[in-house]
Amino acid sequence: MTATYRQPGVVLTDRHFTVPLDHDDPAGESIQLYAREVVAGEKARQDLPWLLYLQGGPGFGANRFIGKPSWLGRALKEYRVLLLDQRGTGHSTPANRQTLPLRGGPAEQADYLAHFRADSIVRDCEAIRPQLTGGAPWTVLGQSFGGFCAVNYLSTAPEGLAAAVITGGLPSLDAHADEVYRAAYPRIERKVAAHYARYPQDVERARRIADHLLHHEVTLPNGYRLTAEAFQTLGILLGGSEGSHRLHHLLEEAFVRTPRGTELADAFQEDVQALLSYASHPLYALVHEACYAQDERPTAWSAERVRAEFPQFDAAKALAGDGPLLFTGESIHPWMFDVDPALRPLRETAELLAARTDWTPLYDPARLAVNEVPVAAAVYHDDMYVDTAHSLRTARGIRGLRTWVTDEFEHDGVRAGGPRVLDRLLALTRDEA
Repeated sequence: MTATYRQPGVVLTDRHFTVPLDHDDPAGESIQLYAREVVAGEKARQDLPWLLYLQGGPGFGANRFIGKPSWLGRALKEYRVLLLDQRGTGHSTPANRQTLPLRGGPAEQADYLAHFRADSIVRDCEAIRPQLTGGAPWTVLGQSFGGFCAVNYLSTAPEGLAAAVITGGLPSLDAHADEVYRAAYPRIERKVAAHYARYPQDVERARRIADHLLHHEVTLPNGYRLTAEAFQTLGILLGGSEGSHRLHHLLEEAFVRTPRGTELADAFQEDVQALLSYASHPLYALVHEACYAQDERPTAWSAERVRAEFPQFDAAKALAGDGPLLFTGESIHPWMFDVDPALRPLRETAELLAARTDWTPLYDPARLAVNEVPVAAAVYHDDMYVDTAHSLRTARGIRGLRTWVTDEFEHDGVRAGGPRVLDRLLALTRDEA
């Protein structure tokens, strides 16, 4: 069923598609995909080229815009835009603690989730493209994990692309998850140091909160058990353009005096649970490390193992001395499946995915070396989420790719920079800049 409706300045159409769960078995089980078509109101009847937006993640549905803010306004000047809820997210067939038991036990759930990586997402895109474009190639805009998908697209189905624009999402073509996290922890430490340099009062505030959590059991209103390690993961904010300021405002209102003594304020707990809970995006936790798996080596909780190589991130050790508490960033740990009620029923499923050894390659370096699709990528200097050195090495391996390396934006530059970022990258794909 297709529904068309309006928002200020735009016409929206809900699109629904049926695709195979396993594209190698097209006669087997199918799943549903949802996407929202967006076109400028004054261009609604025009025959426009398509731009496909692939959201960051994994595990997040496409942005729910109102009107045409940020980069969308620039895109709508010349494109009809498709905001795809990648499989398992948004209005597409969901994959979460409520629905996954329909698959069976943990083994069946893990087998099912093995089909939720970039390669399957790209095959979904190729399955729906002819239904929308009549077979014409489209332009893809990939943000973060969406950029990983775009590089898979260039590797496996470049004939479907008129151009590719990537923002903060050039992955290493061959790094194992261990290498990804060995590069990540020093970057995170630099971001934390920069935050404390900006807000030195937060050094003591963070230490005080962590010390409280080491000596008290705190359960957030949604049932999330807030530990010192969980508190440290709020450092994921530091990779965004406003993240340092958001973290500062969060820390400055952490405690309140009560008849029982000093406690963590209800408002602080409410804000923290919204930031830490995976209830709205469990796939992020379940298949995050699988995004880096390309051979017979298991990921085996890579972020957790590699963190042990960086003892400065140990909260108890930091508090035993007089140094600052280090926050962590974009990493998934096995204890998350104990403390988060949205993940707790999926702990065994996550263990099986972490132990899996039959992952297939996501990228084709030989094909990328002879690429003919116009490609441009924004690479953010010292991006906390995607290693700059890895991105630039990949850029050199994709024929014709043009990079814009900048320290003007953080990882969310396509949102913060909006039209200017997209305009610059589209110009690069057309040799206009």
